[in-house]
Amino acid sequence: MSLGGGGGGGQMQEIQQQIEAMNAEVESIEGEIQELRDEQSDIDEATEAIDVLEDGDTVQVPLGGDAYVRASIEDMDEIIVSLGGGYAAEHEQDDAIDTLERKRDSIDDRIEELQEEVSEVEAQIQDLEQQAQQMQQQQMQQMQQQMGGLGGEEGGDEE
Repeated sequence: MSLGGGGGGGQMQEIQQQIEAMNAEVESIEGEIQELRDEQSDIDEATEAIDVLEDGDTVQVPLGGDAYVRASIEDMDEIIVSLGGGYAAEHEQDDAIDTLERKRDSIDDRIEELQEEVSEVEAQIQDLEQQAQQMQQQQMQQMQQQMGGLGGEEGGDEE
């Protein structure tokens, strides 16, 4: 997309590549935010289930590969909650809910951090787009000056 003359075309291409890389970064961050929101939904569902399920209720337990088995709850006071990093702990009902809510709050904090990152990257993209626009305007002005004035009057000096 070089407009000819000088090294402006190279700079424009470099800016365009930076913008594309930053747009890809924004998409990646937004994907991570969506994954975290999905995890929050899972936590909400688990918290609600802990609240409403009772001893003797029948539930479907995932086995993996989209396969489930029906099971009967023996003791709602023995809830195992993942702590992350491959670790889990057994909790009573209220403690399990507290642990899940802390996890949810932690995810909220991470989502806020990521949203701030997106805002920063988007601001950088706007700055680069403005630079590119200014460079284009300067190149157009240089071309007009080289052509001897306000374009469109080519060959007017040959009378």
